[in-house]
Order: sequence, then structure tokens, then C-alpha cells
Amino acid sequence: MLLNVRSTAISIAVICFFAISFITWLGGLGPFTCCKRAVAGALLAYVAAALAVKAVNAIVISAMVENQMNQQKEQNSGGEN
Repeated sequence: MLLNVRSTAISIAVICFFAISFITWLGGLGPFTCCKRAVAGALLAYVAAALAVKAVNAIVISAMVENQMNQQKEQNSGGEN
């Protein structure tokens, strides 16, 4: 089963946005500084999550294709015997 890249990346970015906002707010920074850092962190988290999900999807697709090829080889070799 493949993962949806956009929804997963957005979910991770939103979580990172609020986490970074809260951490910078606890650090005593101003609201505008908190917002800038949170937006920058969320953008980086979105890009990283999108790349990670695409990599996972590529691995899953590769495994599925290899599995199908092995099943076809077994069926073809079984029919010849």
C-alpha cells in the first residue's frame, strides 16, 4: 500500500510548525520571530517528509514488482515441469 505524499508531508509540517512555535515561544522570543522560524521549519519539514515518503513508496513499489516477477517465474517454471 502506497502512502499519500502530500497529506503525510502536510501533517508532519503542521506538527513541526506548532512544535517550533511553542519551543520558540518558551524561549521568550517575539511573536514575529516565532512565526518566521516556525514557517521556515515547517517548510523544511514538508520537503524532508515528501522526500522520505517518496523514497518509502519507491522501496515498496520495487518490492512489489520483484515479488510479482518471482511469482511469474514460479508459475512459468511450474508449467514446464
